[in-house]
Amino acid sequence: MMQNKKSALLLTALACLALVSCQAAPTKEPVNSTSAPSETPAEEGNPNDKDIELSLWTYPVGGWGDPEAVEPLLADFHQAYPHIRVSVEYLDYSTGDEKVNAALKDKTGPDLIFEGPERLVAQWGEAGEMVDLSDLWLTEKAGEINTAVRSACRHQNGYFYEFPVCMTAHCMAINYDLFKAADALRYIDETNHTWTRDGFIQAVKALYNYGHEKVAAIYCKDQGGDQGTRALITNLSGGSFTDADHTVYTFDSQENIQTLELLSDLEGISFDPNLAGSDEIKLFCEGELAMAFCWNVSHAITYTVDNPIVDFEVLPMAFPSDSGEPKLQGGIWGFGIFDRGDPDKIEAAKTFISFMTEDDEQYAKAVHTSSLLPVRELEDIYAHDKLMTKYSHFTKFLGDYYQITPGWSEARFSWWNMLQDIGEGKDISAAVKEFTAAANAGAEADAVEIID
Repeated sequence: MMQNKKSALLLTALACLALVSCQAAPTKEPVNSTSAPSETPAEEGNPNDKDIELSLWTYPVGGWGDPEAVEPLLADFHQAYPHIRVSVEYLDYSTGDEKVNAALKDKTGPDLIFEGPERLVAQWGEAGEMVDLSDLWLTEKAGEINTAVRSACRHQNGYFYEFPVCMTAHCMAINYDLFKAADALRYIDETNHTWTRDGFIQAVKALYNYGHEKVAAIYCKDQGGDQGTRALITNLSGGSFTDADHTVYTFDSQENIQTLELLSDLEGISFDPNLAGSDEIKLFCEGELAMAFCWNVSHAITYTVDNPIVDFEVLPMAFPSDSGEPKLQGGIWGFGIFDRGDPDKIEAAKTFISFMTEDDEQYAKAVHTSSLLPVRELEDIYAHDKLMTKYSHFTKFLGDYYQITPGWSEARFSWWNMLQDIGEGKDISAAVKEFTAAANAGAEADAVEIID
């Protein structure tokens, strides 16, 4: 088993994040601008403007991975700034990190990148590859950005390496019809989409006793969708995953261990090493599982609107928490600028970011393209979309964005291996201790790598 896991590490290493220590100094001084950009677009079509070509590489964040969806946004920008031409390369999550890291090593990286803080801030920002975007954060509109999002985009050195566009709050979902038939709705708060630890336990028992033996699954084939299993356990336990400063992993606690023991013993819930997050979603949508831990608004759109395969009512839920204040894992995506040593390109790239995020009408287009939620209040962006309005409710439950903790790549790999070990009968306390030690060793290794 251990050999299989080591092989899996080699196979997935290129897709994992090679995060670096938040305590070490960047390998090179990032570009830092101190003056705030104008909130009024520059004069369009000015013949004195220097022609500039920019490259944007984007991960598949909703429609931002679809050329047909992105082209209209580029057309808007090119009409306003004809002297700045933006070309796009579309990445995937299997090979994207490999391509970016290879390009950075060869000094052929893109000017702009579209992804999240765990890459832009904790990986490439930490390595000194990114431009400080603090000046973009000085505008009135930037001041309206969600506080948790703002914190996630800011490195511990004080620099902002990401300017966000969209976000989501990862939640879970239940088969409402099945819950009703099993008389399990009494254990949830339908209005607030919340429930307690005891309510969760009682609901699982009710569903199992009703005859639905496959209530839920702790999927652990790989790291895909691991935000769901992490959020389930830490919300049920009230425990933590890292410290507040994002320097060490703190999962090794009695609260977390006891919650894993609870899930392992609870009839109706299985630890499945052959099930990936995407598999869990499919089984839930087909009615085999009564609840899904890997869920968000994008999945709701895909499986209930665009390609509907669900024949029951899906009710999104926050993860169960006795505190009454669930803490959901957030997904944040936006722009970063690589420091390629060309001030003109850097300013042009900032112009592109400001164009996509300052004006409400244009910003709404950028958010709609992602099929996600805005990072600041945007009136009526989904006024006629009941589904998006429903899921926007969960953003108020956003918890700490600890994905920027150093050692994140190792932590993600060790997480699903720990869950597999538990599913195979390994002592839970020992498995948790090994996971925490491996994650912290990864954090220390990142620190050594960046210092070297």
